[in-house]
Amino acid sequence: MPIRQRKDNFEELHLARLELASALASLRKPNEVERFFEDVFTKAELRDIALRWRIFQLLDEGVTQRAIGERLGVSLCKITRGSRFLKDPESVVRKILEQRKRKRAKGKRQ
Repeated sequence: MPIRQRKDNFEELHLARLELASALASLRKPNEVERFFEDVFTKAELRDIALRWRIFQLLDEGVTQRAIGERLGVSLCKITRGSRFLKDPESVVRKILEQRKRKRAKGKRQ
């Protein structure tokens, strides 16, 4: 059952979200982040996060929304949301994907 957010705890949850972001930023190794995710999120939540990330990756690779929907079994609505973020030049997701592409390209040249 989802937790209902009361109006008077908005500030508390906002601060908790900032602390969560700080905790994630303090982790240096992917296996530490993975372990943190397993401690904090349910399997269903982790699946949803991984699915969302995979949608971003496939969109960035140029796979069509329809093909992504068929491949991953998700609605076009969910994919369109991801597409909007990738079109935003200020999107952190966009920046991370570009950074990872450059790193892979550099590795191939060496």
